[in-house]
Amino acid sequence: MHKSCYLAALVFALALLIPPIGARDTDMFSLEKPVSFSASFLTAMFANSTAVKAKKQTEMANRVRQEFRHAWNGYKQYAWGHDELKPLSKSYRDWYGVSLYMTPVDALDTMILMKLDDEAAETKELILKNLSFGHDIYVKNFEITIRMLGGLLSSYQLTGDKRLLALAEDLGSRLLPVFDSPTGMPYVNVNLKTGAVSGEETNPAEIGTLLIEFGTLSKLVGKPVYYDKAKRALVELYKRRSLLGLVGSAINVRTGQWTDETSHIGGGIDSYYEYLLKGWLLFDDKDCERMWKSSIQAANQYLAADARTGFWYGKANMNTGKRAGTYFGALDAFFPGELALSGDLDRARRLEESCFKTWTKWGVEPEVLNYSNMTIVEKGYALRPEIIESAYYLRHFTNDPRYLEMASTFFNSIENYCRTDVAYAALADVEKKAKADRMESFFLAETLKYLYLLFAPPGTVDLTKVVFNTEAHPIKKTW
Repeated sequence: MHKSCYLAALVFALALLIPPIGARDTDMFSLEKPVSFSASFLTAMFANSTAVKAKKQTEMANRVRQEFRHAWNGYKQYAWGHDELKPLSKSYRDWYGVSLYMTPVDALDTMILMKLDDEAAETKELILKNLSFGHDIYVKNFEITIRMLGGLLSSYQLTGDKRLLALAEDLGSRLLPVFDSPTGMPYVNVNLKTGAVSGEETNPAEIGTLLIEFGTLSKLVGKPVYYDKAKRALVELYKRRSLLGLVGSAINVRTGQWTDETSHIGGGIDSYYEYLLKGWLLFDDKDCERMWKSSIQAANQYLAADARTGFWYGKANMNTGKRAGTYFGALDAFFPGELALSGDLDRARRLEESCFKTWTKWGVEPEVLNYSNMTIVEKGYALRPEIIESAYYLRHFTNDPRYLEMASTFFNSIENYCRTDVAYAALADVEKKAKADRMESFFLAETLKYLYLLFAPPGTVDLTKVVFNTEAHPIKKTW
């Protein structure tokens, strides 16, 4: 039992033992009548305390569900059938001029997990009736893979509706041409109709964050090509790491040459690390296990930093290991969760505390700060989930109520500063709390999902059988 529970019991017991000043009945304190507390009494007291905590968690889970409904209803009213709601102008944005139903696909499995059955049924029918991929448009492979392909695969596994799997396979086949580079590492963009590709310069995240989705599609439809292409891309990137074991920020997929040698764990590299670990966990891929273990060792050696402001991961030159910056961003805050998932709870706890300090200093975390002096570098908050995701993993693996306290802080801050009359809005400035006209699909797919799962019953998702992709789509190990 947590030490706070014991303290509460002790205080309660002492309150019963010590009489109020001026009490006349002193018999109960005589030596002839010693006071004792039976095991059943203490058990009942602790059980009552546990019940109160469970009730509060249920109430918080319901609050998150209500706010999901609020945001979703805003999308339905002002952006139905489009990629994304613009919550301030009460209009919509389609990423590529034609809707790919990004928000519905991204949000569907959240509705299912929250047991919002009516919303889920309506959303699934919207997708099945209207979504098609035969458009003459260039799309960004990385974003479409994690949001759309991941969302369709997860929702198929949760519903068993094979029409969703058929859509996933159609999309996967249209994305395959991105891998046709001389190195096997994917180009940035692909035309969904023609298969033409563009974008030679990319980054480790866009190369290495494909195996969960393409690998799962491969397993579900029985076609090795999807797994093989994504796995080769990951391996080819890993092979180009430096002698120190680090990767840089930018690489040319045609030549295989690094164009930016700055190494870090943040945006542009972040989910490369994530998929090394999760590729091992989801597919029992021994190559991923080996690559993860050597990569995290290098990151801990050259990127981890004990500063006077806390424990962080900074930037370094991939070839020399020389420190190249003390910036840490909202995207970097996924790393405590990865450390926890890998079993490194000490570093995970310390890094999450640093992230939380960032959140509480300004009421909401900024996009990027300089951790050496705790000053803001980029002022926005895009409704990002990463710090919440890490709290979810730490709560799961430690059962420490500290992470429920953090989750309450996150939720209350987002509700106070980002809620609008129709949905939720990003912040352009976390100091002034000025809103921006954006509510990206990941707010429904990730941010509210992880908040809900922090307070939901533990069995809502079984992490021994499920791995989340980087967009928080739960993928079940069924092979």
